[in-house]
This record gives sequence, structure tokens and C-alpha cells, in this order.
Amino acid sequence: MTRRIVVIGGGENAEHDVSLATAAAIAKALRSGGFDVDELTIDRDGTWRRGADALGKRAIGSLAAALGVIERADVVFPAVHGPSGEDGTLAALCALTHTPMVGSGLRAGALGMDKWATKLVAEAVGIRTAPGRLVEAAEIAGIGFEKDVVVKPASAGSSFGVALARDASQLRDALRCAARFDDRILIEDVVGGREIDVAVLREADGRRWASPPLEIHTDGLFDTRSKYDGSARFSVPAGVGGAERASLAEAALRMFDALGCAGVARVDFFLTGDGPVLNEVNTMPGMTAESQVPRMFAATGLPYERLVARLVDAAAVPDSRGREAIM
Repeated sequence: MTRRIVVIGGGENAEHDVSLATAAAIAKALRSGGFDVDELTIDRDGTWRRGADALGKRAIGSLAAALGVIERADVVFPAVHGPSGEDGTLAALCALTHTPMVGSGLRAGALGMDKWATKLVAEAVGIRTAPGRLVEAAEIAGIGFEKDVVVKPASAGSSFGVALARDASQLRDALRCAARFDDRILIEDVVGGREIDVAVLREADGRRWASPPLEIHTDGLFDTRSKYDGSARFSVPAGVGGAERASLAEAALRMFDALGCAGVARVDFFLTGDGPVLNEVNTMPGMTAESQVPRMFAATGLPYERLVARLVDAAAVPDSRGREAIM
């Protein structure tokens, strides 16, 4: 029997267009794999659409109509990055409707979306993070420059609002920019190291395994512009030694478990002379065929269409803990 998958894209945040690209790619891959696919989109004003058809003029009415589509789904595949999506909002909706869902649940989504909370979890399980502090947007006028720092919204994705500040003027601008995306702002020390990502996939049998590491090459900060203008280059597998590769994979698996992730997550590190330093965790990472996560799994011989199908397979079985493996 053909399984019916509802893919949800869009969202009410700065990552709306990125999410649309992810959702379209996932839907295409699922159809090529023989699944029956329905596509729901959350517009920027919070109203829902089914394909090109609006489901209502107000958010509440259109959501009620969207629930009728979700009711007929075997599995929901949420592809909404950022707040009101990746942060556990859609996971909560699926939990309330008792609908199997691809990816992490409410708790992991909420913790992973909040960079400050992620740091606290990482430090609790012995994974180093950059020294930093959390400030409220209302406090930024009184913050003085002391040293080079990276400024980022506590809860935002695709590097929106992330900036490097090397003087007082840059710091003021960076804080104002970050405050456009969140009222809580993270100020972190600059970490000197190679930017390395590792993806973790949880299979239907509960086994978790880490992909080969991917290295990001860019001139300066890996910000929103360099993520999407094609200037950044990726090497996968990254050119790291066996011990470094093992430490990256072990840290990625430990973070995946500590947050309680499911499905797939991308864990971003700086690789320093003293080992990995966690940057952040993405519980709904970019998932076009060209995105970092599919590139990492493709390096193991797992093509994009099979990766997406295996995420659906894992969502369709009861939650379980299992073995781990490093590729």
C-alpha cells in the first residue's frame, strides 16, 4: 500500500524561502520513491495553503483546514526551518494529533533552536563551547566593546543576524541586527579553528550513526550571504585524521542523544588544536540535494532519495533507542 506523506514548508520567519526550497526537494524525492505526497505551505502571515490553494483567510481557519489534510497522512515531514517550525512547534502539533512525524520532537526542537540552551546542554555532557554570554535586546545600548566577538540571535537559523564585531561600531551594528531576529542575543568569543559539520541519522531500528565530517571553506564568517551565494566550498570527507574524526563523531552522537534528537540533525563544530568546540545543532537542517547533510550521507553511498525515504521509515515506527555506528 502506498504511504501518504504530508510535507510542510514555508513558515513565519526569515528562513521562509530556504524552507520552501527544502520542502520542494523533499516532496520531489518522495514522489520519485513512490510515495503519495501532499504539500502544505505556511505563508509568512501564518495562513496555510495546500499546493497553490489557500485554505483560509485567517491563520486559525486555515490551520483547521490543514488538519484535515494531516489527518489523512501516514507520516508528516516538516521542512520548516527556524522559529514556529523547527523549534518544536510543528512537533507539538503532530503530537497532539497523534500523527507520526519525521525528525525531532518538541523538547529536542526547542532546545536545539535555542543556542544558549544548547550550550548549557553541551557543557553538561562535557562538550566544549565558545565562552559567551546571553543578553536581552533591551540591554544592548549599555554593552561596551572589549574584544573581537561573534554576535548572533539566540534563536534563529541560516546565520540570519550573525556577525563578527572587531570594534565598538561593529558591535553596535551587530547587536542591532541580531535584535531584529530575537529579543535574546548571544555574544561569544571568536574560536580559531576549522569549521566542520557532522550529521547524525537515526534509523528505523533505533541505530544512530554519524556521517563523514564535512569542512566549510569560506573567506571570513560563514554567514547568510556565503551560505547561499555559492562562494562557500565544502570538502567531504573533510581532511582530518582518524583520531579527530572519531572525536567529532563521538561528540555529535553525544549531542544528538543529550538533546533527545530523532530523524536527522546537523551538528556544527570548530575543530581546534584541543579538539572539537560545538557551534550549534540544527534539528531541521537544509535538505535539498545540494545541502550539507545530503552531501555528507552521499559520501557514504546513501543517495538523497534513499536518505529521505529512510527518514520516513524511521518516523513510521515506535520510538526506540539502539546501537551507534561511525562511518
